[in-house]
Amino acid sequence: MRILMIEDDKQLCDAVSIQLHAEGYETDICLTGADASYYIENGIYDLILLDRMLPGKDGISILADLRKSGNTTPVILVTALSELTDKIEGLDAGADDYLSKPYSVEELKARIRALMRRPHKMESATVLHAEDVSLDCNELKLYCGGQSCSLSKKECNLLEYLIRNYGQTLSRDQIMGNVWGASHFVESSNVDTYIHFVRRRLKAVNSSLQVKSVHGVGYKLIGENT
Repeated sequence: MRILMIEDDKQLCDAVSIQLHAEGYETDICLTGADASYYIENGIYDLILLDRMLPGKDGISILADLRKSGNTTPVILVTALSELTDKIEGLDAGADDYLSKPYSVEELKARIRALMRRPHKMESATVLHAEDVSLDCNELKLYCGGQSCSLSKKECNLLEYLIRNYGQTLSRDQIMGNVWGASHFVESSNVDTYIHFVRRRLKAVNSSLQVKSVHGVGYKLIGENT
């Protein structure tokens, strides 16, 4: 599970992300409202932890833009403002939950668990289809006809991103941002390595899908006759 933490207090971000990592959550950190759009557009997140008071663009504006774009990622709005009207404004803007500062990480983790128990919408389906394959993101398995193979988590994340953008050319930067996270340093060669792994998985189940190299740009997933 990947979480985006948009919070201008670097020390708080570091402390919270360490404890979330111990729970198995991957956390990207964004310190300004101005950078938030980049992270949201270039990362796939299961939950966003959004501070209301940010330098540049404030949390309510970020949240309103997120919902206007059709992005349904669950959002916990965090703020030092405790008036009822402030909470109502945040919830009306599209927040799924509200957490007042200062908060305990144990309470945060409980609220995350509660949000993750809510039923997901159809666009968050964990079984994806493209041409002759099905990808089960929960079971980390790839199916084609009567054959199947197991995937590592990173292989599954990469193949999921390729399937969701079927036929589109994706740059290495886009792949790194969406699969590894916008705040994680990744060697470009890691992308090439995992593309090789995914190609082997597709071959193992005799799929007609191909991951085509686009010279000087990146990769795209295509069908046999595309």
